[in-house]
Amino acid sequence: MAALLVAVCVSQTRSAQSSSVTTSQAAPKPLLLEKDEGERRIWREPPPGDFVLKVSPKNNGSQHLVMGTEDMAPGDEFPTHKHLGQDEIVYIEKGIVHVHLGDQERDLHAGGTVFIPANTWVSVKNAGTETVSVLFVFSAPGFENYMRCDSALANERVIPLSLGEQKGCRHEGHVVYKDLEESPKK
Repeated sequence: MAALLVAVCVSQTRSAQSSSVTTSQAAPKPLLLEKDEGERRIWREPPPGDFVLKVSPKNNGSQHLVMGTEDMAPGDEFPTHKHLGQDEIVYIEKGIVHVHLGDQERDLHAGGTVFIPANTWVSVKNAGTETVSVLFVFSAPGFENYMRCDSALANERVIPLSLGEQKGCRHEGHVVYKDLEESPKK
């Protein structure tokens, strides 16, 4: 009987918790966005580039996906890093990228796809002479917090971050950068 009572109490508590979580989060809003629509942001650190966040908890209330686009000038790269809590897909819309993914390495062309499981080291570099356009999707929110922290809205002044602020951005975005992990801490 005591076990039955405990089971009923636990079930009611879980039910109350799940309904309060459900009601406290706004339902995601459907979106229809053109190529250049969304939250345009400018990276704080060189090379100066921009990206557009299209789907995220902040943009439309999505609690399960984050999606955006970014253009990479020749020579630009996403340095070696890993995401601690999200899988990621990068789709190459235009251009050629050179990708290091775990123990794999190769060039991918327009139409190519990179699937990056959580906790897998990855780097992506524009390997061509033209601008590369990529689309990225994360399986869960998190990294967009880093992206917002290390950027400014397109109409705001771009102010560089201190080393401490950069570290805070990485922590907030659940990301580890390899070069920063291997270099001595200051």
